[in-house]
Amino acid sequence: MSELVRHYIGGQWVESSETFDSLNPATEELVAPVAKADAQQVDAAVQAAKAAYRDWRLTPAPRRGEVLYAVAQLLTERKEALSRLMTQEMGKVLSEARGDVQEAIDMAYYMGGEGRRMLGYTAPVEMPDKFGMALRDSVGVVGLVTPWNFPVAVPSWKMLPALVAGNCVVWKPSEETPAVAAAFVKVFEDAGLPPGVLNLVLGAGEAGNALVSHPDVRVISFTGSTDTGLKVYQKAAALGKKVCLEMGGKNAIIVLDDANLELATKAITWSAYGTTGQRCTATSRLIVQSGIKPKLIEALIERARVLKVGDGLQEGVEVGPLVNQKALEKVERYVGIGRDEGAQIVIGGGRPDTGRGFFYNPTLFSEVTPSMRIAREEIFGPVLSLIEVDSLEQAVEVNNSVPFGLSSSIFTENVNNAFRAIRDLTTGIVYINHGTTGAEIQFPFGGTRGTGNGMREAGTTALDSFTEWKSVYVDYSGRLQRAQIDNREG
Repeated sequence: MSELVRHYIGGQWVESSETFDSLNPATEELVAPVAKADAQQVDAAVQAAKAAYRDWRLTPAPRRGEVLYAVAQLLTERKEALSRLMTQEMGKVLSEARGDVQEAIDMAYYMGGEGRRMLGYTAPVEMPDKFGMALRDSVGVVGLVTPWNFPVAVPSWKMLPALVAGNCVVWKPSEETPAVAAAFVKVFEDAGLPPGVLNLVLGAGEAGNALVSHPDVRVISFTGSTDTGLKVYQKAAALGKKVCLEMGGKNAIIVLDDANLELATKAITWSAYGTTGQRCTATSRLIVQSGIKPKLIEALIERARVLKVGDGLQEGVEVGPLVNQKALEKVERYVGIGRDEGAQIVIGGGRPDTGRGFFYNPTLFSEVTPSMRIAREEIFGPVLSLIEVDSLEQAVEVNNSVPFGLSSSIFTENVNNAFRAIRDLTTGIVYINHGTTGAEIQFPFGGTRGTGNGMREAGTTALDSFTEWKSVYVDYSGRLQRAQIDNREG
């Protein structure tokens, strides 16, 4: 049996009286037994973070940034080992797992640089001999709740800006990827992060609820399903916490008649079936102008037929398993819903003959209408629904009609249409002649409508989630300027 995966609290690796198992979704074999946190251990982690905050907030920001540079260097050295563990634990193919770790490396370098920026601003003030400035200040203890589909990248988008801003962190990762989470935290320990600044608690709902409701946690940053996210929002907001949400998506690629067919086919295939469709930015709707529809369907069938489904550690595999049995059953249920609604399966629609593992063949529906459930609800699997439209205007209307607003894309050779799409698509991310996946860390990441609550991750905007603004006024006149005081002062 593999070694027990433990919590990391106050600089110590600790066990629990209860455990659960982490399984390989490709083989259904045990990856490792895992310690399961209860409310008392979550409280211990929060108290450790609270105690460490007193010194960490006073550590000069450039020094905090240097710790993140050390994290980036260690992540680079351990990239292959972390990637292989990720593939074993959640299933994505090895090349994608490497990209997941690389995003954390990029973010560590980027946020390390914020230790020497973290810019505020100065502005003129009304009185003579007076100076005004606005500064970013740390918040305190931050609680992170993260998903399994990007078990290193997504946590890095949250914890690295939180840490460089001077906060301390308690992290509750998905119960599907605890071994990867522990290996990621070990990097911070080895990079010299002081004890208590970053704490890891493993488990499911009980640990997450305890973290969200803890009175000493000032900020909750959550990425996951919309249903769970809204419950987190209600509970945390009722306690006066700042809440940062990244939730569901129902992303679309628009293909106009003048699109580059080969380019669009490659991008659609990767965006719909990469990570087995288990990305918040995955393409699950294909909005196609009538003229190009027949050729595009033919090209997609040809490409999907040769996609190799299997264990992500095997050479040549392009589509790995779904994360667990529950996810597989959800995909099967939605494919049944699509059939019942009258959509036509063009390719896929069932499990491959792999024996073991939670695999599902890449699936394409045609004859889908915008009102169908498969066109509006998040499936989170390798299922793509094709919707036919007559014009760009109709395509934009269909794109914007769903409850989510994370990512959208358009393929066209007409620059005027491209700029109209940029203006009119109401999603947080817009791509031109590119799939709906592949965001970079130097730009804000997040969505509109049911995808989030207005906060953004990555870029300099990531600091907004984990800092408060402090306005400072300095009077260097040496006297109280009563004559200058009027009703404009607050």
